[in-house]
Amino acid sequence: MFFGAAIVLNVLYWFIWGARLKVLSTVVNPKVHLSLWETTKIVIANQFLAGITPSAAGGEPVRIYLLKKDGLSTGGATAAVLGERLIDAIFILIIVPFGFFIFKDRIAIDLISYGLIVGIIVFASGIILFALALKYPEKTKRLLLRISAWLGRRSKKPERHQKMVDRIGHEIDNFHSSMMLFLTKGKKSFLAASGLTVLMWSIGFMIPSMLLLALGLPPYFIDSYAAQALLLIIVMLPTTPGSSGVTELGMAGLYGVLLGSSQQYLLGVFVLLFRFISYHMNMICGAIFQYRIFKSLTSFSMDAIEKKEG
Repeated sequence: MFFGAAIVLNVLYWFIWGARLKVLSTVVNPKVHLSLWETTKIVIANQFLAGITPSAAGGEPVRIYLLKKDGLSTGGATAAVLGERLIDAIFILIIVPFGFFIFKDRIAIDLISYGLIVGIIVFASGIILFALALKYPEKTKRLLLRISAWLGRRSKKPERHQKMVDRIGHEIDNFHSSMMLFLTKGKKSFLAASGLTVLMWSIGFMIPSMLLLALGLPPYFIDSYAAQALLLIIVMLPTTPGSSGVTELGMAGLYGVLLGSSQQYLLGVFVLLFRFISYHMNMICGAIFQYRIFKSLTSFSMDAIEKKEG
């Protein structure tokens, strides 16, 4: 019963994520009407590449491409997807102090502590760089174009590269205008997306509690929420594909503290069940949806996108 509830919560997590993507996409281009099912399919399809890349970074290009395919500009789609990342980062930085408060006298594993510190620094730096890019769009544009020009001098196809440079400049302008739209006229929608973000992560954070109940253990609702907040910082670092190994270590360290020595024998089963739902289930469903969209699990690349666009 409780294991089934954990699976349902994971599916609900996808749909709330889809609702958030729909809200942000509508702000970027109100003329493009995406249904909740369309945006949820995009979310599910992105799970496969997200699961095999560090920090789930492989999912972003999939979401951007599919949003563009549904009518958004590349810059607008990029703004919607990076808007998601920005809201996630703000949410994580807000709840991390809560996690530290709950676990302040419990965390004894140095690797987890170091991972949390590095994660906070990375997230804070990312938000600062993002804010600077919005405040100084022309300087950001010049910097990216210089990098592109430097790469172009080493390109074997200068004509093709020049087209890419022109396109980069155009899409940077689209991205900046879309992000400014979020922060000015789209404030209500941005707040709605933020509310959906809190709901989405809270639903996801309930999954471990359901699994604990399925194993006949106390759910530790508040403590588990705090543990997931801290774990999120660790697994979002660009370490291993799908954060394999890192997630298991973090889960074992944090939940081992909650379960205590008398229930340690169930810790391994709990971690395996959690990874099955939060990782393998996402990978399997993501692979199915990606195959249905691209007719292949390996053909998604920038070259493939250009051919489809051409």
